[in-house]
This record gives sequence, C-alpha cells and structure tokens, in this order.
Amino acid sequence: MRIQMNMINVVSPSRLHLTLIDLNAEIGRVDGGVGITLESPGLEISATEADAVEVVGDSLLAGRMLKAAKAVLPAGKGIRIHIKRDLSDHVGLGSGTQAALSAAAAVNEIYGLGQSVRELAVAVGRGGTSGIGVAAFENGGFILDGGHRFRDKGAFSPSAASHMPPGPVLFRRDFPDWHIVLAIPDTKGAHDVEEVDIFKKVCPVPLREVQEVSHVILMQMLPAIIEEDLESFGKAINHVQTVGFKKREVELQPEPVLKAMKYMQDNGASGSGVSSFGPVVYGIVGSQSEGKKLQKEVQHMLDESLGGEVMLTKAKNRGADIFGGSG
Repeated sequence: MRIQMNMINVVSPSRLHLTLIDLNAEIGRVDGGVGITLESPGLEISATEADAVEVVGDSLLAGRMLKAAKAVLPAGKGIRIHIKRDLSDHVGLGSGTQAALSAAAAVNEIYGLGQSVRELAVAVGRGGTSGIGVAAFENGGFILDGGHRFRDKGAFSPSAASHMPPGPVLFRRDFPDWHIVLAIPDTKGAHDVEEVDIFKKVCPVPLREVQEVSHVILMQMLPAIIEEDLESFGKAINHVQTVGFKKREVELQPEPVLKAMKYMQDNGASGSGVSSFGPVVYGIVGSQSEGKKLQKEVQHMLDESLGGEVMLTKAKNRGADIFGGSG
C-alpha cells in the first residue's frame, strides 16, 4: 500500500554474513549462506519526489543509491534522496545491498510501483551470490539461503559480479536475545576486482570442506538457534572460521583483526568470527555486562592497532523500516 505522504523514510539494517556454504558446486548448486540481521549500525535515508535524480549527503554509498534509483524510476520521474545516517562500506556489513535496496524501496513507495523486495533486488542487481542482505532487508532475523543452480550461474563469483537473482530463503527465524560485540576496524576488506580474483583463485573449495560446513550448519548451528543454545551456537561459529570459503576469508585478515577474533573467543564470547570479507569481527555473548566488558577490551586493542569502533548490538528480527513523514 502506498504511503500518502510527501516524504518517505527508510531505515535499513546491516548484517553479519557468517559464511558461504558451497563454493565447490559438484552437487549442482553453488553459494548459499547464513547470516544475522543487526539492529545497529544501520543506514537511514529520506526521499521525496523531484524533477531530477539527486542524492544528498557525504557518503561513499551515494553512487550506489543513484544507480539503484535510476534502475527502478518510471520514465521521466525523479527523486531526491537525503542520506541521514551512513553505513561503512567494504567492511563486511552489507552496505552495498542496503544502500541499493533503500533507494529502490523509496522509489517504490513514492511512485506506488508495488514491487516486492525480491523484485527490487533483481532490478538493482543485488543478491547474485549471497541472498542474506536482501532477506535481511525484507524480514530480518537469522537467515539461511540456498544459493543458485551452478548451470545457471556458470561461475564462482561475488555478488557484485553476478547477475543472478537472490537464492531462496530455506530457513528464517528470530535470533535469540543474545548480545553481539561488533568491532569495526578502520580498514577495508576485499572488494571489486580483488574480490573477483579471490573467487577465481580459491574456488572450487574442496568438497570435503563444503560437507563439513554443511554438517555444522545443519546439525549444530540451526538446532542451536531453535533451542536457544548459546554454547552450541558459539561452537558452530568458531568452527566455520576454520574451514571452507570462510577459512580463506579469515586468512586474508590483517593481524589485529585475527587477534581481536581470538581475544573474543578466549575472553567471554561463546563464538567469534569475521563477517564476509571483513574486517568486521563479531562476538556472541549471553549478557549485556559480558558484552560491555568485552567491548571495552577490544576497543583498547583497536585503539592500539588499526583504530576503529567497537559497539554492542543485538539482532534485528524485522526487516527495513519504511514509513512516511512530513517534509
């Protein structure tokens, strides 16, 4: 239903990408992944109908929003987007997908296009490898997606270099009321050409490693979510850092990132890992007091190395918030 107001606001979540599942493709499918939608940090924009297409705000994501808006705008129509709260790019939080979908969703509401989130994702070219960011925008929570038929995709490649639609969501559930220590070092993870080259270099991943990752997800991680078993979930997170495509992503991280992950694992986090290509590191803890203690300690580590910010957050068990407002 179209919101009948002169301004549309979109608050979209960031996400943790825990691991890709199958970059071997022997069984006929490729990609697949698991992830957690985050309450913060997030991206916030406001948008109004305009004669031209314009994005206002000092953000590296402005270009993505401009391109996405143009991809879905009706002929001859315009939009003015104001970036009210930014989200760091190329750090492992899924900012590219959230930026593109936020802009597209704003156009969708303002002009009453009636398109689904999946339709918007296809239009703006997101979700071609991992469907986690698209599903996070749509419904939030903990997400497992089933990847793509390899004969359709034809290659091992990151989302930015893939033209596939998002994979099907196989499992979605509210994430338990656990706290997440989120360290965002002041550096960038692999992206663009470098990311494409990594896929070419390390794929196909050995089948036995894909099988190991699949076993951990199916028989440890998913039951732990359903039973709210923090200890088992943490063990699953720690395990997937050591095998499959995630192992290759972890090996790319600078030493301070690896030290932060290991410190979390050894000092209160039930599980800790690197999100996507990093450098974001997360730790899952059971209480706010444990989280605050670990937050302070890891912040000190970053201050003495790469710099950056450590925050305490939780999962967001709903998708992007889209609402009208006055100009």
